[in-house]
Amino acid sequence: MTTARSQAIRLLKLMLVASVVLPVILFIFAATVSYRNFHDIADERIERSVDILHEHALKVFQTVELTFGQVNEIVRGMSDDDIRANEQRLYERLKSVIHDLPQIQSVAILDRTGHPIVSGSFYPVPHDVDLSDREYFKALANGERGTFIGSVIEPRLPGISAPAIFPVSRARRAAGGGFDGVISVAVLPSYFETFYARMGQSAGSYYAIAREDGAFLARYPVPADRSAKLGPDSALRRDIERGLNRSTYTVQAQLDQIDRRIGYRKLADFPVYVLAGVELSAVEADWLRYMTSHLVFGIPATAFLFGIIYLALRRTERLYKEADRRETAEAALRQSQRLEAIGQLTGGVAHDFNNLLMVIGGSVQRLRQLSSDPKATRLYDMITTATQRGESLTRQLLAYSRQQTLAPQVIDLTQRVPQIRDLLTRSLRGDIEIEVEVPREQCAVKVDPSELELAMLNLAVNAQDAMPQGGKLSLRIKPVTLKGEASEEGLSGEFVAIRVTDTGTGIAPDVLPRIFEPFFTTKEVGKGTGLGLSQVYGFTKQSGGAATVNSGEGRGTTITLFLPRTHEELAVAAGDEKVASYAGATGSVLVVEDNPDVAEVGSAYLRQLGYRVRSVTNARAALDALKEDGDIDLVFSDILMPGGMNGLDLAREIRRRFPNMPILLTTGYSASAQDAVRQNVVVLPKPYNIGALDRAIGEALARKEAGGQKTPAAAK
Repeated sequence: MTTARSQAIRLLKLMLVASVVLPVILFIFAATVSYRNFHDIADERIERSVDILHEHALKVFQTVELTFGQVNEIVRGMSDDDIRANEQRLYERLKSVIHDLPQIQSVAILDRTGHPIVSGSFYPVPHDVDLSDREYFKALANGERGTFIGSVIEPRLPGISAPAIFPVSRARRAAGGGFDGVISVAVLPSYFETFYARMGQSAGSYYAIAREDGAFLARYPVPADRSAKLGPDSALRRDIERGLNRSTYTVQAQLDQIDRRIGYRKLADFPVYVLAGVELSAVEADWLRYMTSHLVFGIPATAFLFGIIYLALRRTERLYKEADRRETAEAALRQSQRLEAIGQLTGGVAHDFNNLLMVIGGSVQRLRQLSSDPKATRLYDMITTATQRGESLTRQLLAYSRQQTLAPQVIDLTQRVPQIRDLLTRSLRGDIEIEVEVPREQCAVKVDPSELELAMLNLAVNAQDAMPQGGKLSLRIKPVTLKGEASEEGLSGEFVAIRVTDTGTGIAPDVLPRIFEPFFTTKEVGKGTGLGLSQVYGFTKQSGGAATVNSGEGRGTTITLFLPRTHEELAVAAGDEKVASYAGATGSVLVVEDNPDVAEVGSAYLRQLGYRVRSVTNARAALDALKEDGDIDLVFSDILMPGGMNGLDLAREIRRRFPNMPILLTTGYSASAQDAVRQNVVVLPKPYNIGALDRAIGEALARKEAGGQKTPAAAK
């Protein structure tokens, strides 16, 4: 894409971002300003409410003061006995005093012992009721001066149901100034609560009147427990101790744990405070509703602007990127063709290279028989080792193209894993310490050794990447018995566990379930294909086992491979066979091989085993030979051959024409090899030695016997 195109796209993207970012910034600014405004409005409303509550409460208490004055005038100069003697008349007069005062429930006069002698609420008053234990009576009897405001109480009148009240009381004084009883006015908290309810039309409103010791006289919302009291560490009590008569503060209420903004004011000439407040959640809810109303208009406008710019950007990108997409598609096609060509080249190279290794390995075997010179033997050993390494190289090439024929063998992991350690030592960095732990008992499994090595190498490379500063890689072998659903992957039976543990950074929990997925990788682009662990998982599954992982961030990773344990005889290592031990076979073998050198090596092996050999170069010639010669006991054919008919086609034709004829196929590489295995045809991978050829012939003959067919004369 040209610079002009890039700049145009960049400008549209900036406009797209600005169409969202600028409205968001403006909205945040407006939200911040309005948030402060809403709290300021709440404070103003609280201040107005406090003034109203103060005026209302002051009138109530001033009315109570006037009531005290009227009662004093009514009973002036009367003794307790005089009051008792005129109780009915005094009852009527006191009743008339409070008749039009809804805030007062009753007025009563107590003698110096705390017993009522007259009341303005009922007649006759129960003289046997003892109120000397009441808070207000004890305070006044002990010398309290002026008006005493008591806490909220339930009236103590037998047989009479009355609402809760808080008494406002004054002491009666004898002629000498001594204590002579109490005049008590019962004020109704419900009168205040009703007034507060009319004021509290807004959500979250809070109103109260309280004494300076924190005891509430009335509250709204009305609580279930009227006797609640603020503790000495409450904000109101602390302000009172500091001498503040008016203030506003934010607090989490002690009694109901609600965050509120509270304002209070001391009632003039009385030890009482009125409080008004609002819940912070209600203020914020009003603010949110206000801001939501802005969003109703702002979001559609922003979305419309965003949509227009977005459509313009998309149209521009489509125009500018059409050529790029075509080039990308063409590049992807070329890459796909290149990879396909690499795969075909890999297979072709492996086939030809295996034929070369076949000739080299066979020639060495024959030379061993012709010379017993120790120096020559050492040279032969070196050639054999190089041949084996070349064979391993071709297997790795075929593993890359993923078209290799699996060749499971019975191997002892207690012997093989220490050998794999040498491979890992050469492959990993020098700061990686490798530790191997194997049991004393044999741990045999039947797997493809090259696939096992590849799996171990993949695990080791992953562990190395997880230990950038170096660390320890531990390989531990242990025989285990798994029991169905309670075990790993539901496996049951005898298994050998290969535990590969590193001291690296570990795997994150959200990544852990996906590590065996094909093409999933957490490495940077170009540093991982995501096929390493999927090969490990596929290898164990194909081998009849399973792979599990246990890891955590910062505590390393353990991947365990469970492979089925076997008690079959171990496979003989390549090159360990003695040629003389294979002599004694009888019968005739037809060798079908287009490469004369490979045909010569295979024929020589067969003659050493005791077979008569006839060789042809293609499938057509092989069919003609079978038709002409009835003494052929086994057909040994390469899979890849010229002439339009390969070895697998030849095997099918032989089975059709000569159903009792055993067939053995061989190949250095062929995509048809797996098809041959699935069709129950024995396939011998190249390069092979005389021992592998002898075992393959035995397997081919055994399969014909198992099929109920005539055993050819070539069977030993």
